[in-house]
Amino acid sequence: MTTPTKRNTAITVVITACALIVPHFLKSYGLYLLTYWLIYVICTMGLNLIVGYAGQKALGQAAFLGIGAYTSAILLKAGYSFWLALPASGALCFLMGILVGFPALRVQMVYLAFATMGFSELLSLVMRNEEWLTGGTFGISDIPRPSLLGISLDGNVAYYYLVLTCTVIISLLLWGILRSPWGKAFTALRDNPIRAESLGIDIQRYTLLAFAIGSAFAGIAGALFASLVQFIEPSPFNTQISIMMYLMVVIGGPGYFLGPVIGAAIGVLAPEALRFAEGWYLFLFGAIVVGLMLWLPNGLLSIPVLLREKRLAREESSARANFRSLATTKNGGAR
Repeated sequence: MTTPTKRNTAITVVITACALIVPHFLKSYGLYLLTYWLIYVICTMGLNLIVGYAGQKALGQAAFLGIGAYTSAILLKAGYSFWLALPASGALCFLMGILVGFPALRVQMVYLAFATMGFSELLSLVMRNEEWLTGGTFGISDIPRPSLLGISLDGNVAYYYLVLTCTVIISLLLWGILRSPWGKAFTALRDNPIRAESLGIDIQRYTLLAFAIGSAFAGIAGALFASLVQFIEPSPFNTQISIMMYLMVVIGGPGYFLGPVIGAAIGVLAPEALRFAEGWYLFLFGAIVVGLMLWLPNGLLSIPVLLREKRLAREESSARANFRSLATTKNGGAR
């Protein structure tokens, strides 16, 4: 029988092999989409920590993506190194996550979603109106890509492998967090907050921590996004994008480590694959998303669990039928 750990390891090996090999067979736009997908994987990993592991409802992840993107762009245009702008974007979003996380201490479920949505709308207004800082609707252009040890990463392939490396590092960091006492506290908070508090877990502290870490992931993704597109303006960071990110987590499987990988692939790559339908591709994409949420509310990665539960149910049903048959035979023999 294949255990979840072995299955995850196998899936990870296949995805990693494809991520290393496939770029050499893609043209510029395909490579751009693959890099874009990896950036969304990083961002939705942070959202999965908040939603899937800590059990909170948040619809403001795109706002933190925007904070990271604008922070990096402003620093790079001011002449600072990318290797300073990248951690600075993550650190600023970590601090902002703590501030935005405070509503989570007083409101839960749908009310928290509205609070984070309001933050996203507020930040969108700031991005559009504070032209002295963000460039407004004209945005910030000519954002440079980094170099490493004198080697330029301006090329599409080189930058892709930089983003891939960052994705692997973030994944390992998240894996370590989930295996630490912090991760156990997050899942306890998700499963039963009252019991978690009775066990001595500081709910306020870990709620804020989940928001802060998840926001920092989005900030790092934002910095990578800014140098990928080399031009940013407010529209990629609005509430609609936050909702789309939330759907990515749900479709992939909230609380599953590889859920963001699958969900981001569907959210980023599926619309492109459906463009053959021309004017109908958005309708088809929406239908696929609705169908997945109706039939697989726990995400695509819950399919093995559902199959295992059905198999166990059949085995239990068969065992009960055999027991009743045996009991009937014995009673008939006794008479």
